[in-house]
Amino acid sequence: MSYATTLNETHDPELTSWVESANQENCDFPIQNLPFAVFRRAGSNEAFRGGVAIGDQIVDLAAAKNSGLFSGVAQEALNHCDSPELNDYMAMGKSAWSALRLALSKALRTGSDAQSKLSQCLVAQNEAEYSLPCRIGDYTDFYTSIYHATSVGKLFRPDNPLLPNYKWVPIGYHGRSSSIEVSGSNFKRPKGQIKAPDASEPVLAPCKRLDYEMEVGIYIGNGNNLGDTIDIDSAEDHVFGICLFNDWSARDIQGWEYQPLGPFLAKNFASTVSPWIITTEALAPFRCAWHRDESEPQPLPYLESEQNRQTGSYDIQLEVQLETANMREAGQPASHLSLSSFKHSYWTVAQMVAHHTVNGCNLQPGDMLGSGTQSGPTHEEAGSMLELSNGGKQTINLDNGEARTFLEDGDTVIMRGWCQKEGAKRIGFGEVAATILAAD
Repeated sequence: MSYATTLNETHDPELTSWVESANQENCDFPIQNLPFAVFRRAGSNEAFRGGVAIGDQIVDLAAAKNSGLFSGVAQEALNHCDSPELNDYMAMGKSAWSALRLALSKALRTGSDAQSKLSQCLVAQNEAEYSLPCRIGDYTDFYTSIYHATSVGKLFRPDNPLLPNYKWVPIGYHGRSSSIEVSGSNFKRPKGQIKAPDASEPVLAPCKRLDYEMEVGIYIGNGNNLGDTIDIDSAEDHVFGICLFNDWSARDIQGWEYQPLGPFLAKNFASTVSPWIITTEALAPFRCAWHRDESEPQPLPYLESEQNRQTGSYDIQLEVQLETANMREAGQPASHLSLSSFKHSYWTVAQMVAHHTVNGCNLQPGDMLGSGTQSGPTHEEAGSMLELSNGGKQTINLDNGEARTFLEDGDTVIMRGWCQKEGAKRIGFGEVAATILAAD
């Protein structure tokens, strides 16, 4: 069994922390989670640095480095977390990640001798602001939900929704990393060329069919050399962790520009990630079987393994909510739009990594893979408004009486994620949120 699927003492559901908020029911960040982010106190001139969430607090890793509480590989790892980017720590690999996680777990447990010193290294999350957790050198967006691909395909090709290669190849395209920002980074409605079906020529105009895409982001830790490949059974040893990812899409711009080369301006104006990276080790209890129906094409050998069959999927619950400007002004809660799970993905994380490198492509620490929109088998599990509104033909009714087909200025899209099952402690991803501003 690989590192990515092995359980150890840090997963013990009976563990509690001296940080009392971490012991509350349905807390996103119990001691069994310990996700990483880059933060500083909001409004301060402090340097951004690494932090680990515990309850409603953050362990300031720069302060922990100087606490004298840690030694060995854990201390070496902390030396790489005193930085506004976690790439060097992520490059250290699974042994260092695991050593620091275990050391922090022991130091944060109820009854730990480290409490008096480590409590001085805590910063309240409600006093923090976040940056991207690492330098994202390259970003590749996959298309791994067959339910999403089929729904979207039906809108444009009713008789042949899936292209012939979909069930053989983990489809992906190279995206734009420079426009990925952390949760809370609002953005202006994009402009681009749009051609109406009955128009003779396109116009330059603000997007009218702005959409979200409920995805997960997969952060690469230690990479591979140019020309080398990563085999499927070691692929997840190269994955540091997973976040929530909203890959915003301008559907009308996309419809005009995407042939013959695919996504461009419709996808590179904004993407938003949650601040916290949930490590693959924290996710180990929530691995589940992956299968391909016997009637379907089976993966080529480089995408196939017994380990991937047994534990290749993650059961991560993914929820989307919409808060309109009117809801915000009236103090009303956001309206639920959909709930699905990453376990429905047609391709696994390991298959994405193995395929990405089969040609010798070199992944680097901090690179990110987008999963593609995660939709489930039912309409209520659709991960985009394009699907929920049937291409804009049906209105989506919100809790306060408003309706949408696509997003309007002032709308805030909120995505949340969590893992929960019998025999394991529930862990959460926090949230990713951003608000759409009017175009110039």
